[in-house]
Amino acid sequence: MQSQNFLKHLPIIFSGLLMLFLSGCASSPVNISHEPSQQNLSFLIKKGNEHWDKRNDINDAKKACFYYAQALKGDANNSDLCIKMSRALYFQAMFIEKDPFVKDSLYFQGYQVAIKSLKNRPKFDELFSQAEGDSLQRWLSLISEAPKEWVPALFWWAVNEARYLNTKPVLARLEKRELLEVIMHRIISLEPGYYYGGPYRFFGAFYTRIPGIELSQAQSYFEQAISAFPLYLGSHVYMAEFYHQKAGNREQFHEILDKVISTDLSLLTENIPENIYYQKRAIFLLEQESVLFE
Repeated sequence: MQSQNFLKHLPIIFSGLLMLFLSGCASSPVNISHEPSQQNLSFLIKKGNEHWDKRNDINDAKKACFYYAQALKGDANNSDLCIKMSRALYFQAMFIEKDPFVKDSLYFQGYQVAIKSLKNRPKFDELFSQAEGDSLQRWLSLISEAPKEWVPALFWWAVNEARYLNTKPVLARLEKRELLEVIMHRIISLEPGYYYGGPYRFFGAFYTRIPGIELSQAQSYFEQAISAFPLYLGSHVYMAEFYHQKAGNREQFHEILDKVISTDLSLLTENIPENIYYQKRAIFLLEQESVLFE
């Protein structure tokens, strides 16, 4: 029972840990009075990785976030660890957390820690200070010439922030449109297949949420993601949820989600833990079909 209660409150615990990390505070809401030693730090990262590899189990996904957040207390400048945390927060918010307020908080922290990863990169401060214009113009300048090693941080920044903006007024999405587009177009130029065609899937969803964009553009991006990585069910689910719902294609919406649900994951040539959760997402969307197409 104690273990169940602990897992239930993990989102609150690691959310608090990470907010303190991002704000630079030294104290912690949990009973840890000292920063982890180097040996303990390696242990925390190792435990986080072990649980992340088993993220098909909800409890392991939560524990991965917890251990990464603990590790960040002792190694706040570890860019790779920041990326692990950002991805784990996205996973937690996307697939596990039900409370809309907590989901928003996790997405917010997810993109903030991804930005932290970039700021920790060698020569970032020097490059940023040399760029011209205001803060946004400097970011755009750096991102447009970003090296390939920046791709993971840029990707998890953009997808977390886009999800965060989904619940905000249209104006908020329009204000961030240029920044997010520059990020994803840079990723396409460097590594278009990153995270199973992630940048194409991103644009497919994002362009259904921006007024004035032809839906055919969203359709094209989704089709590119699916064509390149057909075994990643997330692209199929997103196309149903964002494109077909927006276009009023109820029959195609139902057909795609039915196909996702009936997919035998054991027959796939690649083990993709996220597919388990996307099947659950497909079931949920079909249960909401009559409401979504009112």
